[in-house]
Amino acid sequence: MVAATGTPITSTEEPPNVPHKHRRGFLRGLTFLRNRKTVVGLAMLAFFVVLALVGDVIAPYDPSATSTVGLQSPNADHLLGTTSLGQDILSQILVGTRGVLWVAFLAGIVATVLSVVVGVTAGFLGGIGDEFLSLLSNIFLVIPALPLIIIVTGLLPSAGGVTIALIIAFTGWAWGSRVLRAQTLSLRKRDFVEAARANGESTWRIVFFEILPNLTAIIASGFIGTVIFAMLSEITLAFIGVTSISDWNWGTILFWAQSNQALAMGAWWWFVPAGLCIAAVGTALTLINFGIDEFVNPRLRTTGQNAKTLRAKRIRARVGFTPVYRGGTTTHDDVKENA
Repeated sequence: MVAATGTPITSTEEPPNVPHKHRRGFLRGLTFLRNRKTVVGLAMLAFFVVLALVGDVIAPYDPSATSTVGLQSPNADHLLGTTSLGQDILSQILVGTRGVLWVAFLAGIVATVLSVVVGVTAGFLGGIGDEFLSLLSNIFLVIPALPLIIIVTGLLPSAGGVTIALIIAFTGWAWGSRVLRAQTLSLRKRDFVEAARANGESTWRIVFFEILPNLTAIIASGFIGTVIFAMLSEITLAFIGVTSISDWNWGTILFWAQSNQALAMGAWWWFVPAGLCIAAVGTALTLINFGIDEFVNPRLRTTGQNAKTLRAKRIRARVGFTPVYRGGTTTHDDVKENA
């Protein structure tokens, strides 16, 4: 718009499409969810979570029901075949998914809470409290989890998934606590923490609003690692027959397959589906962890965001590779310089 004198008049009104720009900017800010590894991992994990919630409802048969005709290969009536007792393997996998994920996530949550409380408190407060909590972490760090679980379940034959999850959590929080303590020690003397302390902020407000947000990626990575460890521990205990063999999970399926020599009989459908489920959940959690790493690490994040451009220029990115653009192009000298 131009005034009568020819001087342009600047309008203070926002264009009608500004909210849409803000919305697009917000979506672009969700870098974590734009990562392909993260999306694939979350989709795979969501699939198994749904199976855990509705598995006993959609199971076509009772997983413990037997029949006179046993050891059938996959067919129209039994999509994953049957055991030597005629039990439907698909039903066993569907029903057993809940037990595996329940133990894994319960142990991960409890262990993560303990590691955050102990690690951040020790690193931020310092002094005698730090020494005591560090000593406590060192003691739990050397406690072998699997033998302890075997002893406890031997003394408590009726021990269920909750007991096993708590034992795994109480013996698996120490490593994450040590990592969080080290990171908190490096953060408590930063300028933004000193500024918050100079402004009279309380200790707990500084911890929750200044320290913890900078530890989110480490906490998430530790949680995923604990979940994977708890899942494998639960399956291992069921496979060796330590836990109750009447409670179905993927380890129980492998236990009965090994006990009945399914491999020797060539009954691959008895143990392969359960093994693939274990591998799929582990892969999903690993992909999510990779996504967290790429979201936090600026070098990995820059490479991931420019992956399409790099492929168009026939440049193969590596871990720790940071592309440098000069005038909109990337030369081989840039690649060598930043490799």
